[in-house]
Amino acid sequence: MQVEVYFDILCPWCYIGKRRLTTALAGREDAEVVWRSLELDPEGSPTAGPTAAEVIAQYQPSPERAAARVRHIQSLGEAEGVRLDLHKARPVNSFDAHRLVRLGAVHGSADEVLERLLHGYHTEGLDIASHEVLEKLGVEAGLEPPAVRRMLEGTEFTEDVRADERSARQRGVRGVPTLVVDGGPPAPVIQDPDVLDRLLTPRAHA
Repeated sequence: MQVEVYFDILCPWCYIGKRRLTTALAGREDAEVVWRSLELDPEGSPTAGPTAAEVIAQYQPSPERAAARVRHIQSLGEAEGVRLDLHKARPVNSFDAHRLVRLGAVHGSADEVLERLLHGYHTEGLDIASHEVLEKLGVEAGLEPPAVRRMLEGTEFTEDVRADERSARQRGVRGVPTLVVDGGPPAPVIQDPDVLDRLLTPRAHA
């Protein structure tokens, strides 16, 4: 079973979804997870601006609703064992971070690289547009420093990220995190555990 997951490091739901997916796939030795890139903001600035909490507030009718929204997201993260510091995380361009995950995939460690990026951004508030930060996180996830440095200084995996984003459009994927099981229709990862389990059961998409 192939499970393709469209994600962006900037999305707190992707961190929550990664945890839920890990739980749902426990014991399914036939499952192959493929992480697919989908930038929330392809034109995002390489320079950090407002915090994630401040961005959320721009789409809420009142400060009270904004604060409640932030608390809700954080509580869901806590339920999955992750700390989402939306007052520290600052959205930036995530393209090079996606390329780093692709480098990890080549070395069989995409999951580890993505996990380190998610924790670095959402919990530590690190600048994932910074090449210095990306090199540090990539090495901490087990990649060799020269390989990370060479990738960041060049254009390696640029087309791979763009191909993922084209495939998302072709499949009708409009948000993250979204999964595609064995080439079936896209479905949100953020589901009740029983619903997610059914999506990952062969008879659900046979």
